[in-house]
Formats: sequence, structure tokens, C-alpha cells
Amino acid sequence: MALNIPVIYGSYRTGRMGIRLADFIVSRLNTRGEKAELIDARAIGLPMLDKRYADHPAGEAPEAMERLAETLRNADAFVFVAGEYNQGVQPGLKNLVDHYLQEFAYRPAAIACYSAGVFAGVRSMASWRVTLAALGMPTIGEILPLGQIGHALDERGEPTGDGGARLEKNFPKFAGELRWWAEAAKAQRAAQTPPV
Repeated sequence: MALNIPVIYGSYRTGRMGIRLADFIVSRLNTRGEKAELIDARAIGLPMLDKRYADHPAGEAPEAMERLAETLRNADAFVFVAGEYNQGVQPGLKNLVDHYLQEFAYRPAAIACYSAGVFAGVRSMASWRVTLAALGMPTIGEILPLGQIGHALDERGEPTGDGGARLEKNFPKFAGELRWWAEAAKAQRAAQTPPV
């Protein structure tokens, strides 16, 4: 059975490169039989955090926030596509995530990280593990790092060169581990109501 896996991406920059990695992941997950959907923070356009989704009375959240909450609640797992800004997290991605809490809980997350340089966003990934744990999401052990993203993926999100070949080689284990944890968490949520 296909799993619902939102792929969450948060760059707002002109000429953003990370969208290539997000598109690659959505395409490859769907090829594997999952129901992957791109959640693009820039396209959704939530305001800077003032009121979280839970702070709105039922039925009074802005429409875009309500639609995203429904998508998150129906997810079996998440992939976060995390770029590295000044050795930290992307503000657009963090802002989107901070609007929600319960909607993420008890579902596993995977982190695909990237940068224009050789470190592949791993410093951002380390920060995201802490944030996602605070939201009640265990992160899988396998990461999908991509350095020199502009040389590893073309404009359509298709692998090129040595970096693209490594990405293609590493993706099956990343996706397989996420599926394993997602199925386990889904079965446990069905068997027992998570503690609140």
C-alpha cells in the first residue's frame, strides 16, 4: 500500500537550487509507488509566525494553513529538504514548520540536505534533528546529503555527474528506511492511541 509522504521544502530565494532536490525526491518516491507531494513553503506563503495553527479557533485558521494542516494530518511520514544558510537552517522552512505541532507528531521524518559547497548541508541537518524531535518526529538514521547541488542535478531535478550518480545510488536505502519506519509507526498508531 502506498504511503502518503509530503516532501517539505522551504527556500524563498531567487534562483533556488534546492527545488531540484525536492523534485528529485518526489519523482523517485512516486516511482517507488508512494504518494509523494511537494509542500513548497514559498508557494504556500504562510506569514511570519504570529499564531500557530492550534492558536486559531476551530475553522478560523487561514485557508492555506487549514489545507496544509489536513495534508500533514494525513501523512504517514515526511521528508524535509533542508538547505544550509550560514551553517544553520533555512528561515522559510523553519517558519512553515513552526506553525504546526500535533500535525507532525508520531510520524517519522527523513532529512535530505544540500548546499552549493562540499559540506552538503550536514550542519543544517544536525539542527533539524533537534527541531523535528521537539515536534514528536523520530528521524531515520539515513540521510540524503547533496553537495555542489548545481552540478549534481539539472533544472528538471535529474542527476548529473558524479554527485548525481551518488544521489541516485544512495536514494533507495534512504527511501527504504523511511518506508520501514513509516509502516511501523502507522501500525502502532492504529493499534494504540498515541499519548498526548
